[in-house]
Amino acid sequence: MEETKTAAAANLEVFSEVLQNLAATDKDIMVVTSDSRGSGKLVPFGQKYPEQIVEVGIAEQNLVGVAAGLASMGKKAFAVSPACFLTARALEQIKNDVAYSDNSVKLIGISAGVSYGALGTTHHSLHDYAVLRAINNISILAPADNFETAEAIKAAAQMTSPVYIRFGKKGMPENLQQNPDPSDFKIGKGRIIQEGSDLIFIATGEAVLPCVEAAKLLEQEQQISCKIISLHTIKPLDTELLLAAAATGKPIITVEEHSVNGGLGEAVASLLFQKGCTNKFQIVGLPDDHTVSGSQIEIFNHYGISGEGLKNTALNLFQL
Repeated sequence: MEETKTAAAANLEVFSEVLQNLAATDKDIMVVTSDSRGSGKLVPFGQKYPEQIVEVGIAEQNLVGVAAGLASMGKKAFAVSPACFLTARALEQIKNDVAYSDNSVKLIGISAGVSYGALGTTHHSLHDYAVLRAINNISILAPADNFETAEAIKAAAQMTSPVYIRFGKKGMPENLQQNPDPSDFKIGKGRIIQEGSDLIFIATGEAVLPCVEAAKLLEQEQQISCKIISLHTIKPLDTELLLAAAATGKPIITVEEHSVNGGLGEAVASLLFQKGCTNKFQIVGLPDDHTVSGSQIEIFNHYGISGEGLKNTALNLFQL
């Protein structure tokens, strides 16, 4: 098996670069930030295009309202703010001003999941998939690598409906796919990172990389072949791909940097159960408990979202 590609840039850095490139020829692109220009890697954007960026200060509800107003006037509005605050403090505005009013705002949740690490639970966004899945008329994306990030932003800029995209902070691989296909990205369609015949990992965002690491360990130590699906779009789900994977009858493990309640795992489980699938199934995420503090890696390791942890989860699932 090929070695995992080393980390290139943080997905946030790719987001900023792609947005700058788009803004160079599209004056309708507007960025709205809530004192998050620096953490959103948007300082270069502001320097190049000062008339295409609006700073509202630490006021997430205003952020979404301003972005919705811009979108209603035909602008391609990107509202950038820490995911924990964007999808909690401004949830009413996301629901009413964006989704229900059908304003095509591109909501960018930065430092998502447990990226803020030791700042603790107040700064973790482990609820965003769950709350936004319950709101009609909004797509939910979590890119796994630099390639998915670039394609997601380019696609979002052309969307006429609302979308939420979440990003972490650490450097990620340029492309996790074993045999990259430059055209292999479409909102609402998952990507097969690698093929396998014994076990299926379904993951999203920065939780895909630990699946790649676990697959290597399982193949090297146990001769277990793993299929890995990057479900970069959580809503709408790629039901065709998921049902085809489940039709093999192989065990399935979903992995996410989110609460086990209301996220990727429950979305996939609901689909498969309602379609009569009987695969062995395990959801890996953060439990419904007080979250431990530490770096993202330390938190991942604690909850088994790591190569070694997922390897053990897989072996335990085979024993059931």
